[in-house]
This record gives sequence, structure tokens and C-alpha cells, in this order.
Amino acid sequence: MSGDWTLLESVTEYETGWYDGGYDRFTQPDGSAKNYYWAALAPAVVVVGVVDGGEIPDDAAADGEQHVVFVEQFRPTVRESQYELVAGIVDEHDGAPAAPVDPAAYEAAAKRELAEETGYVAENVALLQSYAVATGVLRHRRGIVAATGLTAGEPDRDENEFLSVEHVPVEEALALAREPPTNDATLEGLLLAAEDGYL
Repeated sequence: MSGDWTLLESVTEYETGWYDGGYDRFTQPDGSAKNYYWAALAPAVVVVGVVDGGEIPDDAAADGEQHVVFVEQFRPTVRESQYELVAGIVDEHDGAPAAPVDPAAYEAAAKRELAEETGYVAENVALLQSYAVATGVLRHRRGIVAATGLTAGEPDRDENEFLSVEHVPVEEALALAREPPTNDATLEGLLLAAEDGYL
């Protein structure tokens, strides 16, 4: 660590159902003190689901061609509809969501979220990367998981999940994700999956 930093106090100013917010007051290397504000969120998983065309319901034309599973949904926070990879919270049912999160918890959450949102059941899941998100303001960790060997089933969505499942040929997935509006998790997930040979 560059210089001397001393934590003077840590204050949680508010709590919501989604995140907590507050600040840490530090003595900085020059001797001054400053409040650093943060929001703390539960860890999340992003799923790069790759499905063989023959497993896509009602799309015989796609037989033999691999597709990335996207969902399209409206995001009230940014007031836009986006094509996204499946994503969700890592919760206590997936394994203790403490930091650092166990890779198996990310993988369990990926299987669960993919099945709930799209109906696809993954035979294989692999954690590609976990990392801290927006470290200047967030206490939040994200895991990118590749899911393969998908078989179609029925989704089991939450009451507030209004989305449609979209299938994009592997070679077109990154180009679609780069079309505005876009988001960091989808771009990161596809880039990592491509680097690791899944796309």
C-alpha cells in the first residue's frame, strides 16, 4: 500500500433491501482525514450460456449452430431495454456469500439463475473470473461463469422478472453486445468467454 492509511471509523448510514450505504473515514498519507463513501451489494454472477442449435425450442433452422443465450429486459434504473447475459445474486442457497466468494457458490448460482430466467439446465459450469466491481464506490464482487451442455426446460421467474429469451449466433454475440445501450457485465462476460475458448 502506498503511504500510511489509518481507518478512523466505519459508518453505515442506511440499509435497503438491495444494498447498504455509508462511509469509512481514513487518515491519509499526508496526515489529513477524509470520508470515503461506499455502497455494499451482495455478490453477483453473470452467465455466458452457450447452447447448441438443436436445443433451441421451435428453431430447427438453428440445428448444429451454437448460440449465446441473452435476455432482453427493461432496466428502470437507466430507463432502457437492454440485451444482457443472464445474471443474478449469489445467495445463501448457493453457499456462503462472504468475501471472498467460493467458486462453487458462483457456479451454483449460475446454474440456478440460468434455469430460473431461461429454462435452460446446464450440464457444465466453470468460473472464468471473479473480481471487485467499481472499487472507487462499490463493495461488490462479480463472478463470470460459462455454462455449456444446455438442455431446454421451463423458466421459473420471479414476479418482477419481465424478460424475453434471445438466441444469438456465437460469432454475432459480441457485436450485438456492443450496440448501445450496453452494459459492463455483458461485455466483460463475452470477452472473457472468448478469451478462454468458449466462443
